[in-house]
Amino acid sequence: MKNVIQLCVVLLLVATACKTEKTETKNVEVVADNYNSFGDKINDEAVMTSEEMLAKFENMNVGDTINAKFTSTINEVCSKKGCWMKLPLDAETETMVRFKDYGFFMPLDAAEKEVIVAGKAFVKETSVDELRHYAEDAGKTEEEIALITEPKKEFAFEANGVLMKK
Repeated sequence: MKNVIQLCVVLLLVATACKTEKTETKNVEVVADNYNSFGDKINDEAVMTSEEMLAKFENMNVGDTINAKFTSTINEVCSKKGCWMKLPLDAETETMVRFKDYGFFMPLDAAEKEVIVAGKAFVKETSVDELRHYAEDAGKTEEEIALITEPKKEFAFEANGVLMKK
């Protein structure tokens, strides 16, 4: 009986030790030969440019929300899980993209890749604590994080689907 219990414990340890989390490939699908798909299935039709998306954002107030689909090139991805990314709208402005219900993540090496995102665009004010958290996730230094002292009005996006060009 003692040997059976020991065997069960060893098998349990082996089974749990072999589990690895592969967050960056969850819900990945190849769409045609041009894109990898993350999250909900979307297509590359009726897509706004990043400049057109910026014009939409500029006409919105804090709390407004619209459904949108646009293309851009990834500036930055969360270095820990790929749970957010920043997309430029023009040379000075970018949008923070998170993923609906934390349901999928982007590959950690996705920076500088062209993407199409579909979901909800909204304007929000981000607190100092949240801005510092994002800076920490992005690997910023303590000095850079300490310089964040004021909340920021931001253009945000909750993506339900992403196409990333191969």
